[in-house]
Amino acid sequence: MLYRLSPSDLTYLFEGCKYCFSLKVKHKIRQPSMPMPGIFSAIAGSQNKFYAGKRTEDFCQELPPGIVEYGEKWIQSTPIQVNNTNSSSYIAGRFDLVIKFDDGSYGVIDCKTASPSESKTKMYGRQLECYAYSLENPAPGKLALSPINKLGLLYFKPVSFEQINISQQAFQGDLVFHEVERDNDGFLDFVAEVTTVLDSETIQPHTCDNCEYCSKGNTCLTGKPEAFEKGCTCCTWCTYRLKMRGIDTDSAKPLKNVQQENTPPCPTCNGSMQLKTGRFGEFWSCINYPDCKGTQNV
Repeated sequence: MLYRLSPSDLTYLFEGCKYCFSLKVKHKIRQPSMPMPGIFSAIAGSQNKFYAGKRTEDFCQELPPGIVEYGEKWIQSTPIQVNNTNSSSYIAGRFDLVIKFDDGSYGVIDCKTASPSESKTKMYGRQLECYAYSLENPAPGKLALSPINKLGLLYFKPVSFEQINISQQAFQGDLVFHEVERDNDGFLDFVAEVTTVLDSETIQPHTCDNCEYCSKGNTCLTGKPEAFEKGCTCCTWCTYRLKMRGIDTDSAKPLKNVQQENTPPCPTCNGSMQLKTGRFGEFWSCINYPDCKGTQNV
């Protein structure tokens, strides 16, 4: 097996529920998800434009002298082979910023709209390790940069508004930089752990008691307690649980009677897409969201 791992799934989904993580990576069965609120996408887009081509001295004194050379680029690593297994994994995702320092080395920076904390920095650091490894060990034809000597998180914490004129306001906040120490060996050990979990035949729903998708399987979003037992597909929750029933819970290995939809390729990353419903009706959304925000009309 060759598993595709996204930086966001390794950060959030793997820690949240290994069973749901396995369903997504191995069987393309994804949890129902809500799109990121538009304000965060707007802030991220504005930040990307603001930092493009800027010198580090102009926005972050903690960084060595350099210039923002890349913003929101897709990366993909070569396969990572794990000992004692025939399976391997590769990383695919999109970073926020890459800085080229004056000494010729590079740094990967993620922008976060949040209050900074050490626990968040440790969690987000896994994403940064994904980007760094992929840039230094790229798949053929993918972006290659080396060495990556610095990783960090640039937190924007909104605190106030300012009236610019009668029709405009400015959103102001604190900007805090947290450095993340590189740990390449630790990252490879983690990928080995993830690959072992994916290869396992013993991951069962009952191992994820803290996951709302697993522990509340008989609860229907439209308020029909019997919906799951009857195989109802009236909402995304029921559809997800119905697909879960296609997994043999004695071995978690074979899929039974799970229909895989024929979906168009994502126009942004060429990945698969899934059907979603928004305020204007149904549309195709990239399965790699939020790493990829590609959409397509039905």
